[in-house]
Amino acid sequence: MAIMPDSWIREMAETEGMIEPYVEAQRRDGVISYGVSSYGYDARVASEFKIFTNVDNALVDPKNFSDQSFVERDTEVCIIPPNSFVLARTVEYFRIPRDVLVICLGKSTYARCGIIVNVTPLEPEWEGHVTLEFSNTTPLPAKVYANEGACQFLFLKGASAPDVSYADRAGKYMGQRGVTLPRL
Repeated sequence: MAIMPDSWIREMAETEGMIEPYVEAQRRDGVISYGVSSYGYDARVASEFKIFTNVDNALVDPKNFSDQSFVERDTEVCIIPPNSFVLARTVEYFRIPRDVLVICLGKSTYARCGIIVNVTPLEPEWEGHVTLEFSNTTPLPAKVYANEGACQFLFLKGASAPDVSYADRAGKYMGQRGVTLPRL
């Protein structure tokens, strides 16, 4: 398995629509950086946020998740309550090639502030907006900035394509748009 360089990411984005919209150079003047880097792509967080709240004393159950646990906001700056989390999505829509697995890591700018970004791997032939989870591990409110860098995607090319891709098995998050809550 090899990690793919900027030239491959650029080619796949421009000819195969792997990343839309695609930013061909890293942008960082006055913002948290985003765009293609040496061996990855720094995606942006959109302005659509679902902020976790416990005003109704809900139980967090991945098999029976209630959207009443969230307050929805469309904003340029999202405030995450202390020791809480926010769901968001990438600005970019991804189309993953059949022989590629994508791993996501949080941006160091957020990590150094106690804000952790979590994303599960993007499987071969998955496509959609990526749902992002920002955890505020601090006892203070924390900010997340829309339309700026949120996380970095690393593209790992397999020695061959898998027998069964995410599309082949009709994965439950295929083609998701917007912030997508847990599904069973």
